[in-house]
Amino acid sequence: MTGGASGIGLSISKLMAKEGAKVVIADFNEAGAKEAAEKINKQGGEAAGVFLDAGQADSIQAAVDFTIEQYGTLRYLLIMWV
Repeated sequence: MTGGASGIGLSISKLMAKEGAKVVIADFNEAGAKEAAEKINKQGGEAAGVFLDAGQADSIQAAVDFTIEQYGTLRYLLIMWV
């Protein structure tokens, strides 16, 4: 989930995790993404946080690679632009 460190993106990430999804929160605010993932994990979900600059192709690739390394696959990609 891009932009998942706060606001609507965080709410969607929490809901997806509650429904059983393994969530990678990818955000320019890396510390916020990791903190959000920790909150989800403490609530019984499964999440990880990673840096993402959605305007940079190499950053997008790095986030996708991280997701595949972490969870073995990438099934859904939600991008939030606000």
